[in-house]
Parts: sequence; C-alpha cells; structure tokens
Amino acid sequence: HRVGPQPVPAPRPAPASRRAARRASHPSAAMGTEAMFAVKGKDFVIVAADQQTTFSVIKMKDDYQKITEVEGKLFAASGPTADASNFVEFVEKNIRLHTLRTGQRLTTKAAANFTRNELAHSLRKGPYQTDMIIAGVDEDGPQLYIMDYLASMEKVNKAAHGYGAMFTFGLMDRYWNNDLNFEQAKDIIKKCIAELETRFVIDLGKYSCKVVDKNGVRTVDLYA
Repeated sequence: HRVGPQPVPAPRPAPASRRAARRASHPSAAMGTEAMFAVKGKDFVIVAADQQTTFSVIKMKDDYQKITEVEGKLFAASGPTADASNFVEFVEKNIRLHTLRTGQRLTTKAAANFTRNELAHSLRKGPYQTDMIIAGVDEDGPQLYIMDYLASMEKVNKAAHGYGAMFTFGLMDRYWNNDLNFEQAKDIIKKCIAELETRFVIDLGKYSCKVVDKNGVRTVDLYA
C-alpha cells in the first residue's frame, strides 16, 4: 500500500503576524470610536480631534491630547492609546535626532514619508494600530497628509479618521475650497463636530483643535 505525498503544513505565523491578524479581524481595527478632522486652508492647516481614551466599553479619560506638535508640525494619531502614543513618541524623538545631527529640519513631506516608512517596517515585526494625520507649512505652502495603520499615505486637502470620517467627508467635500480663510476652515470643523453630535450614537465629548501656519503652532478654542 503506497502512501501518497502528504501536504506540507503551513508554517505557524510569527507572534507579530498573529497579533496583526487578530487586530485586523477586530471590528474596530480599521476604524475606531474616535474622530479626527483636518482641513487645509490658503496658508494654514487646522486639525481637530476628540479627547477620549477608552478601554473596551469604559471611558478612561476625556482630556487626552491626540494632536502632538513635532518641530513645528502637527501629528494627530488615533487608535489604541498605547500604540498611538508610543509610535508618535518614537517618530518625534527620531525627527528631533535628525535635526540635532544635521542642523536641518525635515520638511512636512520628508517627515510624513519617514513616518510612513517606519509604520510600514513595523507591519512585519510589531505593527502599530495607528491612523495618522500629519500637517505642516513649508516654503511651498501648507501640506496635509493622511495615513492609515497599514502605512498607505496620501497628500490631501481634507482628512478624517475614525467613525467620524463616515459622517464628515461629505461635509468637507461640500464646503472646502482652495482659498479657505481661517474662519471658514474653523466653521467646517464646527460643522463636522455638530454632525457627529447629531448623528453618531456615541458622545465623544469635547474636541481639541490646533492650527499650524508660517508662524508656528497655536491652539484654537472651538467653544469660545
């Protein structure tokens, strides 16, 4: 009795791969219960994000800052708090190290590409469940980049992440134009927040908002 060749069992995935597979299968893997928006104006970029951190169905904090200033640029990150904060801190320190070594600051495009490259490398080792918005103003004007946790990146005029994106991209498409001034862009952000407060089943609380322009980064009070 001849025994035919037996199929070779597939190799077991590495721990990081199994972790990535579990995350990808989780319903909130690609879109968390968060909201981040960004709009590029004529000579600035405005970014807003909710301030909640959660664990399962428990609200842990409602004053967490998800928008980080990194050498005159804005990095907004959503996802599990550990992944988002660790990855942003890693990127921040490496960008700062580059400046100390070379004496030159990275442009927004260079910083975004560095971030995307690090996120892509981590996919094969220990992936970060982090969606990002990166904004800055360079010599050639305002720059806005959107990036997801799979390290795909695009230069855009408006951006959104989290469940908030499902409700607000249409609004931003309707009201955005090339010559937006600050008040118009701020009004678009307010419209996005109002739409979420009306339509979304979960109350995300207050939002933080920052603007970057040729003079640097400043905080905007959306509730004044």
